[in-house]
Amino acid sequence: MSARRRPVRLRQIVGFILLIGMMISTALVAPDLLWRAIHITLWGAFAVVIAFRASSCLLARGSSEVGARRSQRLPNYTIVVALKDEAAVVPQLIRRLGRIDYPHARLTGYLVVEPDDSATLNAILDAERPSWLQPLVAPPGQPTTKPRALNVALNLARPGLLTVYDAEDEPHPDQLREAVARFAAEDAGLACLQAPLRIRTLGRRSTWLERQFALEYAALFEVTLPALARLGLPLPLGGTSNHFRVDVLKRVGGWDPWNVTEDADLGFRLARCGYRIGVLACPTRESPPPDLRTWIPQRTRWLKGFLQTLGVHLRFPTALGWRAGFSLMLTLGAAVASASLQGIVFAWLCANFLVYSLDWHPPALAPADIGLIVIGSGIAVFAILTGARRAGIKPTISDALTAPFYWGLSSVAYVHAVWRLIRQPYHWDKTPHLPDIQAPRSPRRILRNRASLPTLPTSPIRTLGPWKSLISKTTPTSAPASSNATAPKTSRECERLDA
Repeated sequence: MSARRRPVRLRQIVGFILLIGMMISTALVAPDLLWRAIHITLWGAFAVVIAFRASSCLLARGSSEVGARRSQRLPNYTIVVALKDEAAVVPQLIRRLGRIDYPHARLTGYLVVEPDDSATLNAILDAERPSWLQPLVAPPGQPTTKPRALNVALNLARPGLLTVYDAEDEPHPDQLREAVARFAAEDAGLACLQAPLRIRTLGRRSTWLERQFALEYAALFEVTLPALARLGLPLPLGGTSNHFRVDVLKRVGGWDPWNVTEDADLGFRLARCGYRIGVLACPTRESPPPDLRTWIPQRTRWLKGFLQTLGVHLRFPTALGWRAGFSLMLTLGAAVASASLQGIVFAWLCANFLVYSLDWHPPALAPADIGLIVIGSGIAVFAILTGARRAGIKPTISDALTAPFYWGLSSVAYVHAVWRLIRQPYHWDKTPHLPDIQAPRSPRRILRNRASLPTLPTSPIRTLGPWKSLISKTTPTSAPASSNATAPKTSRECERLDA
């Protein structure tokens, strides 16, 4: 059950040759029949995806306990962050992890770095960090991927719970306590909890690409994944803010170091072993890719990993079960199919309407196809608007209307992903991160205690310079003027000062 390449067996070669031969013979003998079969299959598959997306928007997210009781005994919690070339964001990350509300005696944190990344390691050592947070250098080895670094920390994790964060994350301070409460309320079959990921930019105006990325995350983490959890279906995990039972995570083998979307793979491997996955309410906020130069490699890695995960779990589809198999095709299968077809379909529609608009004739398109595209696009827009409302995002009308252009960009990443899967299947396309720009704060106004000043329409005090240097000599303030000032000795004097 690993994405690492295995030797191709003779029966696989024979089966592949027979399948290609059957398709070629059908195309030569009855091309219309082959096209109709492909058309009906794709139409029905996308109709099922659209129906599920529409029902997901109508399902409520469900209630969740916020925080565990302060008096209950809390389990050990391990926090793992895999870092690679992240020296710039290390101080920001440590500050945010330090805000987590959990007893320090029960916390253990590992900032895992690669042995050749001395800049990130030095940044960790130079930063002021909590006593429970420490750097961990992974031993040399292959592949140099995030899941391999996570497995290094998993071997050192104490019995209890474990969560994973990314370098740019800002987790909610109560997220760990909420996870503890949920695990305590459920049986041992609940193996993992996924917190929602919400995209935000600090200190600047977000770009169109960043807003579309935020809406995409809102539809996924506020609509799709909660609906799968409510229906009891397995779900692909996000790359961060997963909360696990340590014993279960070790029992299923941890993360696959050869899969570049180890999170999605692990979600279905847990389901294959009979475990359930739930969702949390306390979010984790993170920054989006700022431009296409960053977005394309990240989406390429996602699609390449989805193809790897599909190939791994379809090796033994019967052992996966119908529920997990249905969820696998509904999520990862639909994502890959959409990425491969959205750009082509969108360009084909635009070309048809442009050509036929010259002579004012409607394009010769099947009504069923037009209906599927229009209804599917409308429900997709409704899903992102529903997720945005739940996430507290206020999208503009232009963002909703231009969403199909963003979806079409996935086809560019899909072509790149197929090529990279053939040439570099285990290469990890690293997403660079920069510290968030903090919004400038307006200067605080210092309010003086003017209780002893006369309340007259016009103050009799005339000052030639700054009022503070002259008036404060005779006006009491909220603190003694010097260390020699004595405190009032009686309550009557205190009352007179307060008056």
